[in-house]
Amino acid sequence: MSQGFNTIIFDIGDVLFSWSSNTKTSISSKTLRQILSCPTWFDYERGNLSEEECYAQVGSEFSIPPEEIRQAFIQARESLQSDDDLISLVRELKEQSNGLRVFAMSNISLPDYEVLRTKPADWDIFDRIFTSGEAGERKPHLGFYKHVLSEAEVDPTRAIFVDDKLENVLSARSLGLHGIVFPRGGSDKVKRALRNLIGDPLQRARDYLRTNARFHQSVTDNGVVLQENFAQLLLLELTNDKELIDIVEHPRAWNFFHGKGTLTTEAFPFDLDTTSIGLTVMERDEEVVMSVMDEMLQYIDSDGIVLTYFDHQRPRFDPVVCVNVLTLFYTYNRQSELQPTLQWVCEVLRNRAYLDGSRYYFSAECFLYFLSRLLLASDDDALHSALEPMLKERLQERIGVEGDALQLAMRIVACTSMGLRDDVDLRTLRTLQCEDGGFEIGWMYKYGSSK
Repeated sequence: MSQGFNTIIFDIGDVLFSWSSNTKTSISSKTLRQILSCPTWFDYERGNLSEEECYAQVGSEFSIPPEEIRQAFIQARESLQSDDDLISLVRELKEQSNGLRVFAMSNISLPDYEVLRTKPADWDIFDRIFTSGEAGERKPHLGFYKHVLSEAEVDPTRAIFVDDKLENVLSARSLGLHGIVFPRGGSDKVKRALRNLIGDPLQRARDYLRTNARFHQSVTDNGVVLQENFAQLLLLELTNDKELIDIVEHPRAWNFFHGKGTLTTEAFPFDLDTTSIGLTVMERDEEVVMSVMDEMLQYIDSDGIVLTYFDHQRPRFDPVVCVNVLTLFYTYNRQSELQPTLQWVCEVLRNRAYLDGSRYYFSAECFLYFLSRLLLASDDDALHSALEPMLKERLQERIGVEGDALQLAMRIVACTSMGLRDDVDLRTLRTLQCEDGGFEIGWMYKYGSSK
């Protein structure tokens, strides 16, 4: 499931190599960088001037002795240091991929390039290095890019271009390359982006799951780890791999927590939500399931809406919980006993009451995802007629809406189950995969008492 890129083109200065503009000469860092941006220096980088001619002209333009300029650039060259971590990653990607090619494309004069090649670095990672001094063109002019693409026989739609200057990346993008702007202050974001673009996201995610088996824990926004069953059950349903999960099984009803409640009452009641998930994911004797469902019917409010807890002292209700209980009842063909609950769920969907999440669930995607799960669990014609067309509309409304990794994933899965394509959010989700193969944190639950 990689994205088909087979080429990376790197800038060298301020990407693969860092350097300092602070020297012991009279030339300030600011002035040295101004020299690097003047037309005379650009001509030098194109190979139109010799080193001596360049220093002489720059000296005249900036009223600085040419020898002082020479010394400043000697010291600047001495400060060059390769980013060994980034270069090592490129080496790793080449070894893991099937024919990945790597090129360098740099605005650099031939004399400066000769000095650069004396620096210790893994130069063998490059299939070829293109310099402005050799090409007679420099970035961001399109001619330099076209020269590289032609000489290296690169398909721009399958190439990644990395540069620290936005104008250079923009030119690359205009020719069809996938551009990455190298940020100031480090290469971590670029390394992550390259892994996500070149690697197989599915295989990396599977490896992450196996590496962290039984430690896929939920955590609160202030860092408290929750030992809970609900997420473990969902992970089991999605992977069908019990080796990945850490769960405390219950023969009948289920509790959200493994043991005592965390950040709530220690004696936390069993709930209909986790129970409904548990009884649809884990194999249980039908007689037991029917008995639990009979008990659930004792927890319905005066409007006919099913409640959240097996506790009459906590008469809470939530549309997502309702959907999950409905899924259990539809699975066992007892949907007729919860029709008022279904009608309310339909109204929540129709009137977009879910947009800010619910009492216990953080986002709109939780409601929409579990609704799609309900439809997958049942082939009831009346249910599909009531929900499917409207659910498709509501999912289409959410495509492209900003969200965390979990929201995007739930949206994509729900769209897919309803026969909708969501390439927009899939592209965004891929950027959120971390270097270890996991994804940035996403939020699902809320404590009902929180504000």
